[in-house]
Amino acid sequence: MNRYLVLVIFLVLVVGGGAAIGSMNLPGPWYEALVKPPFNPPNWVFGPAWTILYILIGVAGWRIWERDRGGPAMKAWWAQLLLNFAWSPVFFTLHSVGGALVIIVLMLAAILAFIGLAWNRDRIAALLFVPYAAWVSFATLLNASILWLN
Repeated sequence: MNRYLVLVIFLVLVVGGGAAIGSMNLPGPWYEALVKPPFNPPNWVFGPAWTILYILIGVAGWRIWERDRGGPAMKAWWAQLLLNFAWSPVFFTLHSVGGALVIIVLMLAAILAFIGLAWNRDRIAALLFVPYAAWVSFATLLNASILWLN
């Protein structure tokens, strides 16, 4: 299969999957009623931020897939994606702030594991995950703060 077709498949999987899960698990009135910390960003920030991050995640996954599709970095990539896709339904649909916190902590661990495992294999793929790690670190703090305040 053409390697650029595989890139398109990765981007459709990640960006399309993220968009689908986001559209099926909207914040709604329950989220609006929660007490949030003063550093909570406005809702409009999340869509563009996640779109950019999903593109970076897709490209990083594709790069590792091209080099070692069965290796530990690829396994960490799949783990973070599954956890990423699980967070919104648990938080927004099930209204489980604590359950979502467990998921996001595991997701952050998988992201950091990916960076560490990919570092010597494909430094660009590892670096593509750095903004993702930063955002998910912030999101973990936000999730924990919402749990604490509510």
